[in-house]
Amino acid sequence: MPTRLLILADTHLPKRAKSLPRSVLDELDRTDGVVHAGDWVDEATLDFLLARSPRVIGVAGNNDGPALHARLPEVARAVLDGVRIAVVHETGPSAGREARMDRAFPDTDVLVFGHSHIPWDSTTARGLRLVNPGSPTDRRRQPRCTYGLLTLDGGAASWTLVPV
Repeated sequence: MPTRLLILADTHLPKRAKSLPRSVLDELDRTDGVVHAGDWVDEATLDFLLARSPRVIGVAGNNDGPALHARLPEVARAVLDGVRIAVVHETGPSAGREARMDRAFPDTDVLVFGHSHIPWDSTTARGLRLVNPGSPTDRRRQPRCTYGLLTLDGGAASWTLVPV
């Protein structure tokens, strides 16, 4: 049976919103875990997801204070359904991103990142899939807030960007 992961980044709670959108909460109940690419801002969001999801893989971001940095790594890794996943908050400028991430994450199949609030989906020359779910609470220059769904099945990964 495939593994479905809710992919979040840049939730910025409670600064950008008071809570996660209803559609994200509904999706949370239908997934096997959560990947969060940083900028939680408050520990309550981490605690909420830990209490509600069977698996939470997350990293600290540049807007996360000392308490979140004490609880979360800068880079998180997991192997699920034969897919090697890494999570970071920031990957630097979009120009040259694929080549930089190929060098930085040679033993990774999917790299989840955040920071920009701009959705991203690309595959490097080596085959590394780079995904950024945008933000479910702060769309910045995007037409809609977004989150992602990552489905893992027998070593294969598929990605869907979902508007809020």
